[in-house]
Amino acid sequence: MMAGMRIRIDAVDLPGRTASAPADGKVLAYDNIHVAVQRRDRPAELLEPHPGDARSATWTLECTAVTSPTGTEVKGPYVQDRLGRRFIYLSWGTVDESGVFSMFRRAKLMLDVVPEEVLAAAARDGLLVARLGLTDEQGGPLCARVEPPHITWTAEPAEGA
Repeated sequence: MMAGMRIRIDAVDLPGRTASAPADGKVLAYDNIHVAVQRRDRPAELLEPHPGDARSATWTLECTAVTSPTGTEVKGPYVQDRLGRRFIYLSWGTVDESGVFSMFRRAKLMLDVVPEEVLAAAARDGLLVARLGLTDEQGGPLCARVEPPHITWTAEPAEGA
């Protein structure tokens, strides 16, 4: 059975507009940092970039939930699918004077770690919510795979439902 569903990402604790990161033995500095959700297979297509010093950032993604005997699969334009593992990319980048976003790292919000009962409830109720902080232990932009306890997934009733 297929159902329309939304995923809402509620992010807090953004790292700021500047950061440095090690790269090939050097330390690179990044200015005017922004974060956005990346569209599947289109790294340059970003949903609602937020400045790195925003108080919070929220994105709402349209998707579908397909219930099968093996569980609930989430699909949509912002849901990545690599080797059967589904996730959402949050892309970190700098924005230059002309407004061009240049990605320098990404975080993967892993969907395959969402408990099946939460996914099933979200498919039924219409909304899967992710809550996370976006600053890593070194004070920089959160990157790599993001799994609990660094992210909390809940099912909630969709607005208007």
